[in-house]
Amino acid sequence: MNRYNRHIILSEIGQKGQDKLSKAKVLVVGAGGLGCPVLQYLAAAGIGTLGIIDFDIVEESNLQRQILFGSSSIGKNKAILAKQRLTDLNNTITINAYPKKLTHKNALGLFKNYDIIIDGTDNFATRYLINDASIITNKPLVYGAIYKFEGQVSVFNYQNSASYRCLFPTPPKEGTIPNCSETGVLGVLPGIIGSMQANEVLKIILGLGNVLSGKLLCYNALNNQTTTLIINKSEAEINKVLLKKESFYKTIEELNCDFYIPEISIEEAFKKKNIQFIDVREHDELPKVEALNPIYIPLSELENSLDKIDSKKEKVIFCQVGIRSKTAVSILHKHNINKSYSLKEGAFEILEYLLKQEKLYNPENA
Repeated sequence: MNRYNRHIILSEIGQKGQDKLSKAKVLVVGAGGLGCPVLQYLAAAGIGTLGIIDFDIVEESNLQRQILFGSSSIGKNKAILAKQRLTDLNNTITINAYPKKLTHKNALGLFKNYDIIIDGTDNFATRYLINDASIITNKPLVYGAIYKFEGQVSVFNYQNSASYRCLFPTPPKEGTIPNCSETGVLGVLPGIIGSMQANEVLKIILGLGNVLSGKLLCYNALNNQTTTLIINKSEAEINKVLLKKESFYKTIEELNCDFYIPEISIEEAFKKKNIQFIDVREHDELPKVEALNPIYIPLSELENSLDKIDSKKEKVIFCQVGIRSKTAVSILHKHNINKSYSLKEGAFEILEYLLKQEKLYNPENA
């Protein structure tokens, strides 16, 4: 009674409403910029069971906006750390941490155990995966997205409403849309959008107000302008997912998800003896990592420069943060150029690693 007093004294919520919250089960996909405020407010509100799935670890650059973590969190799994922090915030609820990647193989099994799904991810492949799994398991999906100074919020698949595919039927080509690690983001923006997502969750559970179902709310942090767009439901798009229910795994593979892109760390790359490093950044991007003796082929020129690639060597492709390199590997695979890996680390991390090793890498002596 004491913990939830401010809820209970609201006539629109009361004890009955708080009981609904305590019985609710909500799964948050991603414990990053959006996931952190969502989780914090839902835990405080008394959501009975919270699920957190995230395979990623905390990096120093996350601390500008991911408010559940601190300096001591660096290098540790986000899902596990979030559970620890939220347990301290509210030890009366159940919190399940899943320190792994959401894939086509585990999505349906996870989603079936929850009432509402929240998308706190930052890449299109996973967003389409979440959308399709939500449709198949018939779970409402609370969506949020951020870009520099702007954000979006919507609720999909709620009471037979529109889905994410109704808004964006065709996935963009992998790597063509940058995320915040490449473009930057205002630190408070995910807090604003994540709080809006948490608000939609509470409204759904409590049956209050007007849920953002069939609507897309767009927010601009620079001028505080909000715009609400209507999303028309496309039965054809939803039926495409439902008709492929039995071949769901294949459906997700068709999106060229990054689950299938071979990745490699800089340490693993250095253990290989016959490799070719390929830098797919633009020519003016820094820092240059000349110690790797890479060949420079900007991603936009890759398909027209395949003759520069040594088919006898294993290829390790890198960019600034590991996004464009995945696209490059996908392109090479389409041209039957195999034994290609996307380097997990970006250029700055590569340079830092080389400096720590106190040596310059010479590919001839690998």
